[in-house]
Amino acid sequence: MDVKKKVNYLIKKYGTNNPFKIAKTLGIQVVFEELGNIHGYHSKTHRTSVIHINASLSEPKQLFVCRHELGHAILHPNQNTTFLKSHTYFSTDKLENEANLFAVELMLSKEADNPITFEEAIYIYGIPEHFLRNNFLKG
Repeated sequence: MDVKKKVNYLIKKYGTNNPFKIAKTLGIQVVFEELGNIHGYHSKTHRTSVIHINASLSEPKQLFVCRHELGHAILHPNQNTTFLKSHTYFSTDKLENEANLFAVELMLSKEADNPITFEEAIYIYGIPEHFLRNNFLKG
């Protein structure tokens, strides 16, 4: 699956890289709730897709979680994903890795209306430098 192409297509189609706006346009509900140490998760029941985000997170973390869970909603629409817990952003699980790639690509894409830099990805959103280097600085 070419995550970068999928992200760029969505940005062009909806005119934004804002995950909340894309989710709303796609009819995906976003719910903020107290989730303890869980950052968020995506669920789908009776054809209703919902992104659950921990209301206690900072705004930048909520934005990243929304991007990640939107990735699940788009890339894995019929899978109820496992919870995204503290410090598990970069799991070895294939579905989690694809959702992480989707989230970071949505932030960094040159097609985005407000792309961020690698430095912002690291210092504001807490994306590990090795993840960026391994996935976005390849030849």
